[in-house]
Amino acid sequence: MDQYITGAMIKRLREEKHMTQHQLAAAVGVSDKAVSKWETGRGYPDITLIEPIAEALQVSVMELFSGSDVVNRNRTANMLRMKLYVCPVCGNVIQSTGEAVVSCCGIILPPLAAEEPDDDHPLSIERVEDEYYLTVPHEMSRNHHISFIAAVQNDGYDIRKLYPEGNGEARCKIRGTRAIYYYCNHHGLFVRELYRSRHQNE
Repeated sequence: MDQYITGAMIKRLREEKHMTQHQLAAAVGVSDKAVSKWETGRGYPDITLIEPIAEALQVSVMELFSGSDVVNRNRTANMLRMKLYVCPVCGNVIQSTGEAVVSCCGIILPPLAAEEPDDDHPLSIERVEDEYYLTVPHEMSRNHHISFIAAVQNDGYDIRKLYPEGNGEARCKIRGTRAIYYYCNHHGLFVRELYRSRHQNE
């Protein structure tokens, strides 16, 4: 396929059915914030959600694949402002530190919008010698799981890919680590900042 479901299409179909974001979210099994991210082009629904979305909006799956491409805005090369992209088809994780148009499986991907951890996606950080031991107590089923944990450092990042039926855990070096990102395939990207850099907003 040439493109994936666009937020504009989801919003148009939802409004045509006189549904609220909350109603669509409840029908699909995601949060209101997830639907908002889709509709504003800050994320894509996971491939496992395509059929439930089509059913909720009372359209065929193919009717969802019609909107306009998403083009990324310019970004600076500050590591704390890096952007992560996840392909909803194959699960590929891509990182960018500057201006980019990113695509995978024929889909132009938007950068993910990270949110602070909520009660359903807590992050535990334990110091073990010179490392952080990171755990996310979350369901790890095939359809709903944490797919990666990434530690952002001053001059790079360290990512650990996670898999269904495994554990939501990873380790990273303490030195230079400024933020921890992790991704739920239903609810999107979360971030826990360890401390702020004075250069972050420069």
